[in-house]
Amino acid sequence: MGRAAFWQGYRDCAPFLVVVVPFAMLFGAVARDAGLDLLQVMAMSVLVIAGASQFTALTLLQDQAPVFVALMAALAVNLRMALYSAALVPHVGHAGLGARALMSYLMVDQAFAVAVKTYEERPQMTPGEKVAYYFGVMMLICPVWYGCTLLGALVGRAIPPELSLDFAAPICFIALTAPLLRSLPHVVAALAAVLAAIGFHGFPAGLGLISAALVGIVAGAQAELWLGRRARGRA
Repeated sequence: MGRAAFWQGYRDCAPFLVVVVPFAMLFGAVARDAGLDLLQVMAMSVLVIAGASQFTALTLLQDQAPVFVALMAALAVNLRMALYSAALVPHVGHAGLGARALMSYLMVDQAFAVAVKTYEERPQMTPGEKVAYYFGVMMLICPVWYGCTLLGALVGRAIPPELSLDFAAPICFIALTAPLLRSLPHVVAALAAVLAAIGFHGFPAGLGLISAALVGIVAGAQAELWLGRRARGRA
């Protein structure tokens, strides 16, 4: 059963390759243009495995920001992983320390979104199947991220600018978020976060993204409370 769950996760995450491939290639190409050598580009992708924070750190380093500032900004952008981890605890928190450490290292947005959606739709999954499924979704995305980063670093300068590989980032996050908007609080949280992100765009060091996330959380929680009060009033 565990093997079947693993391969099911592997297949379920396959559609995201459409955006992961160009996104990884874009990072490899941009990092090389910024002056990083091949070893530095690959070390960054292997150690971080998070496109948004990698681009954030790279941009700040290009602007001659101190390394500490670049690292803190990348960490701020990646704080969403802490929320992902908390959401996954009820499903895979029973796994051993080594397995959980590997899960945390390999965690990416796509793996989290696909896994949580499946866990909610299939509550009959056993704890072992949930762990196997999660490794399945991760084991497809991460090697592709490494390989396409390398490809972008090697041939990125030969890619015509009109191909506009940067389309991958927004499409990827839209594809991740849209299936999870299943209730009014979800929609309220998403809209509030989007509007706040636009309003906080000028905040330094990734703080606008974190602030927008907090606004979205508060708005979604308030919508949930309002619906609860409305339901009690009708009872």
